[in-house]
Amino acid sequence: MANLLKQLLLRLAGGTSKLLTVAAVVLLFWGTFAPVGTLVWWLNQSTESLGKQRQPKQLPTNEGTASTARSSNINCYIIYLPGVGDFSTNQLTSGEEWFLDQLVRLHPNCVAVRDVFPYSAENKDLGGQRFLSPLWHAIGREDGWLKNADVLIKIRNLWRLAISADDRYGPVYNQGIADAILERMNTVQPIARNPQQPLNLVLIGTSGGVQVALGAVPYLDRWLEARVTVVSLGGAFNGEEGFGIADHVYHLYGERDWIENIGPVVFPSRWRWSFASPLNQARQQGQYTALSSGNHAHDGDEGYLGLAIAEPQTTFVALTLQKVHQLPFWKTPTRQDLSHAPRE
Repeated sequence: MANLLKQLLLRLAGGTSKLLTVAAVVLLFWGTFAPVGTLVWWLNQSTESLGKQRQPKQLPTNEGTASTARSSNINCYIIYLPGVGDFSTNQLTSGEEWFLDQLVRLHPNCVAVRDVFPYSAENKDLGGQRFLSPLWHAIGREDGWLKNADVLIKIRNLWRLAISADDRYGPVYNQGIADAILERMNTVQPIARNPQQPLNLVLIGTSGGVQVALGAVPYLDRWLEARVTVVSLGGAFNGEEGFGIADHVYHLYGERDWIENIGPVVFPSRWRWSFASPLNQARQQGQYTALSSGNHAHDGDEGYLGLAIAEPQTTFVALTLQKVHQLPFWKTPTRQDLSHAPRE
């Protein structure tokens, strides 16, 4: 099947309109069957894992690890969730890697979790899916004209974003992502069972990764004693999940990011006159802030994590780093900081 699709794409390489037609068909196909993988994953969980939900604040122990001494200074986790063009858990761009490295350098009490794939409830990248793995690998290698077919990856991942925002399938999908986040956190730096102070949990996402991050917030808030902050870098989100539960949501938007402008139009919860929507309630309570990040485009070299020059001696990613570093959530939280936030 994968070879068939690859041959079909090669035959259509000469015609942009033909490729767009096929992309539309693929979009409808994935839209029909996208929830199936999530439901199969859920049904394949063991009876024990389905019947025994994680207890609030029940955390793995870090006893006996070689990094126990260092772990006493770590109380902050930066979770990065990339946009819909992402292919795998280890596909971060040079700009993304530099951004996360610099945040950890500026905040040595933090560790960065870089390997959560937000478009799979199993945290399995596209290369790990047997059925279409050869096709995803061919597109991911960007060889020949297939580099232009990365639209198929974006279409596929957009449907996962839609599942995350869907009232029917979202709770299952988002719980899977939250579980993957927790597992990767504990792998990068074991989580203390009885921390002296709450953790500082910072979810940073671009594009569709922000919707998935917000969907995971209720579960992370329930499982961890943590102050949960979401930072959106030109994110696409519906304005429902996570708001009012996260301590704060910061939405940074670029002056040239026209894709970011789509969200406030197509999602009713983001309309200013939807006063009762979770986003607008969070805005009124001072838990949502939108601010300009600068002259960013949505992605690419001039995107939020791009390496092109934005100003004399300043790259676009450095400008984003400066904006994020100046946000007021980096100080270590106390239990009093958590008392005002509604919890499920």
